[in-house]
Amino acid sequence: MIVNPILPGFNPDPSICRVGDDYYIATSTFEWYPGVQIHHSKDLANWRLVRRPLERASQLDMRGNPDSGGIWAPCLSYADGLFWLVYTDVKRIDGSFKDTHNYIVTSPTIEGEWSDPIYANSSGFDPSLFHDDDGRKWFLNMLWNHVSPGVGGSPKHPSFAGILLQEFDAAAGKLVGPVKNIFAGSPHGLVEGPHLFKRDGWYYLTTAEGGTGYDHAVTYARSRQIDGPYELHPETFLVTSKEAPDAALQRAGHGQMVETTDGSFYHTHLTGRPLQGTRRSPLGRETAIQKVEWSDDGWPRLAGGGVVPSLEVPAPFGAKTKPKPEIVRHDFSSADLPLDFQWLRSPAPGRIFSLTERPGHLRLYGRESVGSWFEQALVARRQEDFAFRAETELDFQPEHFQQAAGLTHYYNRHKFHFAAITHDAKKGRVLRIMSCLGDWPESRLTFFPEEPVAVGNGPVSLAAEVDGAALQFFWRQGKSDWVPLGPELDASLISDEAGRGEHASFTGAFVGMLAFDVSGTAMPADFAYFEYRRVV
Repeated sequence: MIVNPILPGFNPDPSICRVGDDYYIATSTFEWYPGVQIHHSKDLANWRLVRRPLERASQLDMRGNPDSGGIWAPCLSYADGLFWLVYTDVKRIDGSFKDTHNYIVTSPTIEGEWSDPIYANSSGFDPSLFHDDDGRKWFLNMLWNHVSPGVGGSPKHPSFAGILLQEFDAAAGKLVGPVKNIFAGSPHGLVEGPHLFKRDGWYYLTTAEGGTGYDHAVTYARSRQIDGPYELHPETFLVTSKEAPDAALQRAGHGQMVETTDGSFYHTHLTGRPLQGTRRSPLGRETAIQKVEWSDDGWPRLAGGGVVPSLEVPAPFGAKTKPKPEIVRHDFSSADLPLDFQWLRSPAPGRIFSLTERPGHLRLYGRESVGSWFEQALVARRQEDFAFRAETELDFQPEHFQQAAGLTHYYNRHKFHFAAITHDAKKGRVLRIMSCLGDWPESRLTFFPEEPVAVGNGPVSLAAEVDGAALQFFWRQGKSDWVPLGPELDASLISDEAGRGEHASFTGAFVGMLAFDVSGTAMPADFAYFEYRRVV
């Protein structure tokens, strides 16, 4: 069996692609750099992160992008001896406008260097590229309407104004010909995330509807002509949990069809797993997969019947999900940052961190404040488990209160907990927790404990233990016993649904190493190791 989610933790908007007997899934990374995660599998059950292709300034610069802006809904495909990756870089998400720029990059191999981007358009987000069997290529994206009810969409949210189709001329490197709105969506509304799939002379159009929260859904339509008209699936939805509040996999929507080498069909989708008794999902929007069968009427349906996604799915090729390692530890002995980690927005990582300045350490250069949209020295990994322990040791000698470094449980600028070494005028070097408890848009800090804790000279070890909605920080020096730092904190705040809420927060919880120096002197902090331990 395949055990869902197949990509736990923040991995939304999965686009799946098969080349031979290799399967790849590309997922959104939003403001986290490098852009787009690509996982590889041979059996659909076990996946390994192999590449983040948008890795240099000529491809992507997100400095100034807002929280939950950046890379939305990539589409990965293969044709003509190349992998094609289509994505949006979102520069504004608030208010009436969304500034959404769509690009295409290519590479002959997943793990090789990817091209500089070709600009496509900016009319909406969630682009995809379809390679028809006659050799023509077609570009799709949703249409954003900032003015009025417009074309298509839903009366409750007319800004989602349908799915656009235009031909892409690969030789010329640009979109050509007329733009046509081919699908207005179902009455459920908020149509986005288009992908095309062709079978038996039918063009099947996958879309996401209902927003990214608990009404999310995968909607299906089909047509004999690529530009429509498209008829809706008899049940409208292929996958949704919107009428199943007790289902283990919630917020199911936005995915893509794939045919396996043995002629079976599967469909990816994003999903969320709220903490029991809450509507908060700290692991963010994850990737799951469902088996699909084709009915006699020519429509796809879930193999188990109904539309509610399953935790366990029959696997092809007799595959079964293998357990992940209990402990993942990095001692920073390499000159390259381990693939587990990302940072925020900047294509200039040398200004944020170094793995060579002090061998055996990750050096962070304190830059702008925690929550900056421009240059923040935060190197972190995804939370993948409801219960875990993260641990690090750092050497940091702050000279005043504007300098801080330590361990953070982080979502964005208004949802984080940060256990930090900093400086106090009376006590000297101290430990304190800085938290932003979902306070948007002001992002005010709350401090724990009330009085900072004085610490002696030398390195300090910090740990964070999360169990569901509970977070407890610890500290020690040398080989002494671990001591709790501050009170138990609310870990459920580090979730999509807290703060601004599910329709404005699209990423997931990270845990990692952070330094800031708002005095501008770039005070360094050296981290000797980072360990993530799953608690089962």
